[in-house]
Amino acid sequence: MIRQPKAGLERMPGMKPSSSVSSLASTEKQDVTLSSLMHYTQRPSAKTTGPLQQTGRRHDDRLDERQQEMAEADDRLKGPLIPKKKRKKKSLITVNLSGTRYDVIRQMSEKLGYAVAKDDDPNSYLFWNDCFVATDRISEMKSFQRINHFPGMGEITRKDCLARNMAKVQKQLADDFSFAPKTWILPADHSLLLNYAKDLRAKKKTKTFIIKPSNGAQGHGIQLFRNAEKIPQTEHFIVQEYIDKPLLMDGYKFDLRLYVLVTSCDPLRVFLFDDGLVRLSTEKYLAPTEANINHSFMHLTNYSVNKHNEFYEKGESLSSGSKRSVQFFREYLRQNDINDGLLWQNIGDMIVKTLIVSEPHLLHAYRMCRPGAAPGSDSVCFEVLGFDVLIDRKLRPWLLEVNRSPSFGTDERVDYDIKSALIEDTIRLLNIKISDKSRNMAAQKAEARKRLFRQNKRTDGPDITEYEKKRQSIEKRKEELKETLARIRKVSAREDYENRNRGRFRRIFPPDDKIRHERYVQLLSSTFGIFMSGKAPAMQKEIQRVYNNKLKEVDVMDMLAECEADEKEGKYYTGGTGKPRGPKPLLSMPVSVPSPLENDEDEDEEMEDEETESMSASGSPSMARQGYHPGRRPGSSGRPDSRLSNDGTSSTFNSRPNSGVRSRPTSNMSAANQRSRSLSRTGNGKHTPLQRSTVQDDNFLLSVVKEREDELTRKTLVALNEMRIKFPGKSDQEAEYILDKLHENWKFHKPRIASYWLVKLDSIKRRKVIDIVRSNVRAVLLRTWRVSDVDSLKVYRIFNRVFNRLLWSHGQGLWNCFSSSSNATSWEAIFSKSSENICEAELNCCRRIVQLCRDCLLIVYQFAAEAKSSQSNTPHPSSVDEHSSTGQSISARDKSLSLIPPNTQTMSQKYSKLYPATRTPSMGS
Repeated sequence: MIRQPKAGLERMPGMKPSSSVSSLASTEKQDVTLSSLMHYTQRPSAKTTGPLQQTGRRHDDRLDERQQEMAEADDRLKGPLIPKKKRKKKSLITVNLSGTRYDVIRQMSEKLGYAVAKDDDPNSYLFWNDCFVATDRISEMKSFQRINHFPGMGEITRKDCLARNMAKVQKQLADDFSFAPKTWILPADHSLLLNYAKDLRAKKKTKTFIIKPSNGAQGHGIQLFRNAEKIPQTEHFIVQEYIDKPLLMDGYKFDLRLYVLVTSCDPLRVFLFDDGLVRLSTEKYLAPTEANINHSFMHLTNYSVNKHNEFYEKGESLSSGSKRSVQFFREYLRQNDINDGLLWQNIGDMIVKTLIVSEPHLLHAYRMCRPGAAPGSDSVCFEVLGFDVLIDRKLRPWLLEVNRSPSFGTDERVDYDIKSALIEDTIRLLNIKISDKSRNMAAQKAEARKRLFRQNKRTDGPDITEYEKKRQSIEKRKEELKETLARIRKVSAREDYENRNRGRFRRIFPPDDKIRHERYVQLLSSTFGIFMSGKAPAMQKEIQRVYNNKLKEVDVMDMLAECEADEKEGKYYTGGTGKPRGPKPLLSMPVSVPSPLENDEDEDEEMEDEETESMSASGSPSMARQGYHPGRRPGSSGRPDSRLSNDGTSSTFNSRPNSGVRSRPTSNMSAANQRSRSLSRTGNGKHTPLQRSTVQDDNFLLSVVKEREDELTRKTLVALNEMRIKFPGKSDQEAEYILDKLHENWKFHKPRIASYWLVKLDSIKRRKVIDIVRSNVRAVLLRTWRVSDVDSLKVYRIFNRVFNRLLWSHGQGLWNCFSSSSNATSWEAIFSKSSENICEAELNCCRRIVQLCRDCLLIVYQFAAEAKSSQSNTPHPSSVDEHSSTGQSISARDKSLSLIPPNTQTMSQKYSKLYPATRTPSMGS
């Protein structure tokens, strides 16, 4: 058998290796590569000798040349090697859904292209929470972020707060706010409820009453009573007059769950979703009697109650079952020849008026949380509210309650169809863009830079001429017009986006109807006068400017162009139409001319002498600022006075004797020569004393200012320690004795003070209690620091943060200060997260302010208790002791208050009496 030769170098010795690449490829039956060629052309071993070795060397040289040519050809085909760029991962808008349990929100977010954050990411663009959000979290949010709750919305979502605010508004605007059932808040209004029931019995009428927990939900704790005397006098409950003639659908009672979106409160913007839920009861409705008054499935329409009934139907469509759509309800009305358009308009009117009642509280709370945000800027908060509306047989809508966190559960098809569309349109209407983060960061840097380089220009004082005042007024006018123009453009762009992306939402405030719009603005102005009487004039002007702005973009641009033209032509100068000119020089007065070059050094020395004298006379470099007119230098008769301007250059002015009027330079060439000489001196290394001591003076000034601030802070602390809360009609010793007795009997008074502060007083009256201390602290700062603008002081900004913290969570912040646990100093946590350094004296001032607020609350509580006990002729438990040193009765009532009969005092008068004023010590200069 003939053996086949092996491939490669293991051929027979007499066989000549081929240099052909094609023959090699055919022999190997594989692709030819550079590595295979190198393997094939391996040199023979050193043991090979003779002609075969030389032939192999020549063959190797030819193969090396061939391989080099092939490598060059490959390089030409492949081209230059360019490193591949790594693809940048596309950033997405992230949504933080760690605070919600509803899966439909995640589905709609992903449908819109948003990325759901895995953890509780604080840098997400959108936050969705099912429960209440603390105000501190809203304060810490960036401008590009959005969260689905407003601070202060509890004023209408809590049943007791809604009833209290509606009662206040109905006293002055009864015709406009008659859509809420008559309501009493227990236990404060229990006597009023009994009197109302007596009046009904006298008229031989009977009414049914329904009681609800003040902060309850899902139908828990709701009961019906036919006799008002059987209603228990329990706390945290409200009593409403039951609407016993509702509109029925197929014999069943029902109510409407309508969804309202509030995208902003500064200014207010409200949208109504065109669909909702119709929730039916599961038993045929009958008028309430003693026999059926406990039938919850008949009188209550809550889904959480009726779903437990065996007759509850899960509908397979939007028009069947115990839960249906509002669109079906409107079609049902049209089939029965009922004008559903008028009903829907009345419902929208009711919703807008309810939110107008909440707007003073919303705006105040939001601006407290976002103090640096400009009015009209993009809101970081939005909210989806659930309005529960009942319709009676006369097609009149009644507001039952407002839900802050409506359920987004999708147990049935009608739930998913309505709520998914609602959430999708809501997120789309927020207009969140990926560029918001970078744009807002750039805006914050620009604003910080603007504040850093802003010059404080005084518009009053003896050194400000009429010309400067007019010029500054024109500049202020220009800034106002620019802000108005920016606001108009922003509103126009916002409305254009809303009209294109509102989906199934309809904007109900501000409305398109001008007549309705004017009426709403008038109601809004009236509610600010009711709830914020102290700030009403300023807020009413702002309301007219924001909501009744009739200027268009073209009008504002024309006005701005006129201002710029007047500024250019100098028309704002009162002395004439042209630019101001200095007084004509006397004939005997020398005229300033450019100095010859050879006198430059002498002139420099004179300027340095004048600068040194001006600095030594003033003690600080600020005397060399622009606009300062010191007159002529002593000892220089008839010579021009030289002063430094803002840029450090020297300017020569003509002046008359005994005249402080500053005139313009006589020659532009002179000013140019002086600037050039100033630059040349700087370049040659010659510096004026002001230039040489700039750094030392700055450091010295900073140290002096710091020491002065520390000294004034210590004086403020001394003044605060001397402050006492004054009890009307009593001495300071008696007031101290009352406080001591309250602390001794703290176990007895604690629940009563808690009920008085947290329940009985609303947010307005709680703020008034804190304002007693706030106003007096402000007066102390005015006397101690001797400044006209206290708001610009750092220490006052710190105090304001403490006051706001004490009002946190409906007064819970101040009540925590009465605890002996760590909650007593919980207000100090606001400084741990702040980048601002707080010294020990400032912290002690804050502690003293907290103590004053505590004492003020105790004094107000004791005064109210004594006033109530004196009206009922029953001694209060805490006022039966006598003062040990004076022997006078502490329970003696203030005689000045007894001059006005209790039944003739209005609410505002009564509470103005209940809030005593603080007494501050007189401080000398």
